[in-house]
Amino acid sequence: MAKTYDFPSDLRAGQEELHQVRAELSALLKRLPWSVEPLDGFSDAGGWRKIERPASPGWTADEQAEVEKLRRREHELAVFVSCHRFWSEVATEDRVEARTHLKHAHGTPPGESD
Repeated sequence: MAKTYDFPSDLRAGQEELHQVRAELSALLKRLPWSVEPLDGFSDAGGWRKIERPASPGWTADEQAEVEKLRRREHELAVFVSCHRFWSEVATEDRVEARTHLKHAHGTPPGESD
């Protein structure tokens, strides 16, 4: 039988916000041009697969600031979640399983994370 974990509410909230920030950052990066700096387009058919990129206008200062803000918040949340005091209460051999449960616990009420 799989173990269940009673994650503290602040840890669950931190993990949920981490999911949200990563999704927001991923969506933003998909919308932005491929290069931060303005660059000409290129085509390279000489490798094992063809690579093409259109010209990139680069990112605006606001876009760069938004990416930096999201990356900084993602880092803060990752440190908060991974260094939370809860992990010292979990047996070393169970931490990977517990961490996996936490990553997939969003949307489930506390105490029902299995």
